[in-house]
Amino acid sequence: MSAREGPTLITSVQRAFRLMEAVGAHEGGAPAKQLARETGLAPATAYHLLRTLAHDGYVRKLEDGSFVLGEKLGSLHHVSREQALISRVRPMLGALRDDLSAAAYLTFYEDGEIRVAEIVDGPRAPRAELWVGFEDAGHATALGKCVLRELDEEGREEYLSRHTLADLTPRTVTRRDELLSRLAAASDAPAVTDLEEYSLGVVCVAVPVYRGETLGSLGVSLRAGRASKISDASVRLLAAANRVTRGLSLTI
Repeated sequence: MSAREGPTLITSVQRAFRLMEAVGAHEGGAPAKQLARETGLAPATAYHLLRTLAHDGYVRKLEDGSFVLGEKLGSLHHVSREQALISRVRPMLGALRDDLSAAAYLTFYEDGEIRVAEIVDGPRAPRAELWVGFEDAGHATALGKCVLRELDEEGREEYLSRHTLADLTPRTVTRRDELLSRLAAASDAPAVTDLEEYSLGVVCVAVPVYRGETLGSLGVSLRAGRASKISDASVRLLAAANRVTRGLSLTI
């Protein structure tokens, strides 16, 4: 990139931000000509930038020709808020990792899928190899089964209707009736376990957490040789889950 191109690109970005600020100042929208005047841009420049921003979803052109902020900004705000919440509870996951010498995981159930939001590991607490995405392994992981257990019957059936119970290890439960029976049997237990059902040599334990109304799970993974530590880990997980839920529920 030449020295001349750099400032030109930076200027274009600055102009685009100025236009979005101007659009945001008008709740009912404003026409391009007015926005150009308010930002001090040449009309042709304003029109070009507005078309580009509209194409990418950052602004939206109404039928009367006025421009309002687009949905893309709303999604960015949501992502930014979620990142801020994760940053708030990451030290709690770090403390859990250090306390148990085990990698800590945080998931949320969003848009019908169980997704990993954060993993905090380290040299003495390596994460489990995520060789199959959690979206396709909810039946085999403690984190996923914890979420499935907390769902109501309709939500659980809806999830299972869209996901194959893949045979990941010889210990994986692949029959729906058996999985549902095990989840029902664990309904009064504080924690859900995965005993080498997702990956041979790895055991996990998880408990539910919430981000507002959004269900999630908090868990840790241990080498199978440390399976005797699961009971102690469950107690510590429950205490950590209460702190994480409070941290995720505070208004930003």
